[in-house]
Amino acid sequence: MHEHMRPPMTAEPLPEYKTGTLPPSAPLAVPFVPFQGANPPQYSPEEALTRGTLFPGLDLPFHNTVNQTNPAAGTALGEIMGLSMAVMDLHLYLDTHPHDREVTRIFGHYCTLLETSKRHYVAKFGPLTVADAVQDGHYAWLQDPWPWDYQERMA
Repeated sequence: MHEHMRPPMTAEPLPEYKTGTLPPSAPLAVPFVPFQGANPPQYSPEEALTRGTLFPGLDLPFHNTVNQTNPAAGTALGEIMGLSMAVMDLHLYLDTHPHDREVTRIFGHYCTLLETSKRHYVAKFGPLTVADAVQDGHYAWLQDPWPWDYQERMA
């Protein structure tokens, strides 16, 4: 046995499952991601943000702990966050399923909703990103209030 594969010497005997040996070329772990079929079911963007995925088939909670809270739920910022996550998940799905026309249609729809939501948010509350900083011909990035200065920005 290679030295780096030996269990550490301790005063107490280790449980048997911690003393197994591996051949020198054995992998330590084999990751697995379930394969998605075409046009899989989807959560709403808001629920996807809360659950951590747009696709229920990939919703594999860590230690069976399901996230059920979303402090931004029902707010303009929460809508942008949910749509952003949905667009990213659909983008990743389309990387492996580029011919899924229904999901391509949904992707385009969510992209349009996201851009509209961002425009409305910026018009009401100010820049979301530095790319939104020029408003009415002047640089607005450093103007108060900052997003974390008051809760109404989430509204």
